[in-house]
Amino acid sequence: MKEAHKKILIFNVNWLGDVLFSTATLRNIRRNYPDSFIACVIPSRCYPILKGNPHLDEIIIFDEKERQRGTLAKLRFVQLLKSKNFDIVFLLHRSFTRALICRLAGIPERFGYYTKKRGFLLTKRIAPLSKDALHRIDYYLNIIEKAGLEVEDRYPEFFISDKDIDFVDDFLNKNAIHENDLLVAINPGGNWLPKRWPGEYWAILADKLISEFGAKVIVTGAPQDLSLALSIKGLMKEKPIIASGVFNLKQLGALCKRIDLLITADTGPLHIANAVGTKGIIALFGPTSPEITGPYPLKNIVILSRDVGCKIPCYLAHCKDNRCMKAITPEEVIEKIRSLGYRAIGFK
Repeated sequence: MKEAHKKILIFNVNWLGDVLFSTATLRNIRRNYPDSFIACVIPSRCYPILKGNPHLDEIIIFDEKERQRGTLAKLRFVQLLKSKNFDIVFLLHRSFTRALICRLAGIPERFGYYTKKRGFLLTKRIAPLSKDALHRIDYYLNIIEKAGLEVEDRYPEFFISDKDIDFVDDFLNKNAIHENDLLVAINPGGNWLPKRWPGEYWAILADKLISEFGAKVIVTGAPQDLSLALSIKGLMKEKPIIASGVFNLKQLGALCKRIDLLITADTGPLHIANAVGTKGIIALFGPTSPEITGPYPLKNIVILSRDVGCKIPCYLAHCKDNRCMKAITPEEVIEKIRSLGYRAIGFK
């Protein structure tokens, strides 16, 4: 057991899915320091991922491109951290700026991956790994393990409240969705366009889910995905329930606990659904690698992907043909749904 009553800071990463992956690290840090004060720094858009996490005593917001964009704002943030008298910081993010902030804040022990630019800012330099050498969960756990902490498990966590569950129940009641209905959510959006499945494919899939399986289909997404959801609806013969912008992330987690099946690409909602134990998930992977950013654990999850001759993972953000995602056909997804035992009256 590590020395008790430390003040510990975790400087987290920026993306929803990665922050969710990091929850395994938060839990293992808490297990090593059960009586310590533990705070975590994240951008505001990732706050819902960690809200209600029982392993944290405080969540601190750092928005490098917004409220802490300028030099003076960053210096004020340094003073904020200094006033809290942290003893240790685990830098999950590899940025120079974050390491410098922690050094200027006078945090005595600073653990993180070594880079040429920031190595002198760390007191414990963890040998750098290729970002694609490990699953993201293990990539973050490796930092604390190399720092001398014990790692016992590696699953992510996402916490929802009764209020979130009540919101979803109310939504389902208003849309005449009953307990015995086959309830399927499709999540066509995502922050990165090459990871998206074609809209016309979603329309074909949703039509078949409604007409052949008798499913109630909910199209989920963020507010900015509403136009995509409406365009998919416009290509359909049947009528899905459009819920883009309806649920916040916590409420989405509550919805995922209720649904029978989620079909989605490699996005944050995939990992939220997995963390809350969605009954069934079909994940469509194209340019990203399941070995690196795939859901864990793989219980009740099917991953569909196709080898089209491209190097995976591929980070070509402006890919023009998106052939890796187009290679996964609606018919293939429907066949997988049948093979899983889903029927018009429910599922096996």
